[in-house]
Amino acid sequence: MPDQDQAELRLTAARLRQEHEDYDAAINAMIQTGCDALRIQRMKKKKLVIKDKITKLEDQIIPDIIA
Repeated sequence: MPDQDQAELRLTAARLRQEHEDYDAAINAMIQTGCDALRIQRMKKKKLVIKDKITKLEDQIIPDIIA
């Protein structure tokens, strides 16, 4: 994989990690304020989708090496 493509993937992964952390903070704030459980559950699903995207990007960045 070319270095430029790999750098773009790393940048995208870093942005997604930041978004994941933002969702985590928002969810914690919602829990503390006693927000609606359905809203919290939806936020958790969005957070999980982001985590899955991060995992896929990391798999592209770090290829599987069969030893």
